[in-house]
Amino acid sequence: MRFPLFVEAVARRAELPTDEAATVSRAVLQTLADRITADEATDLAAQLPDDVGGYLEPGGTATTGGAVDFLYRVAERAAVDPAVAEVGAVAVLATLRDTVTVGEFHDLVAQLPKGFDAMVDPIPRPPYDV
Repeated sequence: MRFPLFVEAVARRAELPTDEAATVSRAVLQTLADRITADEATDLAAQLPDDVGGYLEPGGTATTGGAVDFLYRVAERAAVDPAVAEVGAVAVLATLRDTVTVGEFHDLVAQLPKGFDAMVDPIPRPPYDV
């Protein structure tokens, strides 16, 4: 999935204009990279096309704080209202969930604080054969 397709999926989910969805997507990915370990950012980026995974370059120092702090950082980075940042973050995480393997998405979510639970849809489970 190239970045324009990723953005289209985010725009649809978040009901945002494409330009705003692109800005928010970049901000969410960059803020995630600041939040997770460099190894996890590298693993996640490896499952994404270069033009999407490139935004997961760690910024140097990991940030801490809960989901609210994360959303304010996204809002500041994207120059949008925190409510738009939240809708966008949920859409980006859902698009990531559909794009990478279940194991990789689980590894990403495992590094996020508990407050992120409301922003992350449940991880799909494989159907069981009876």
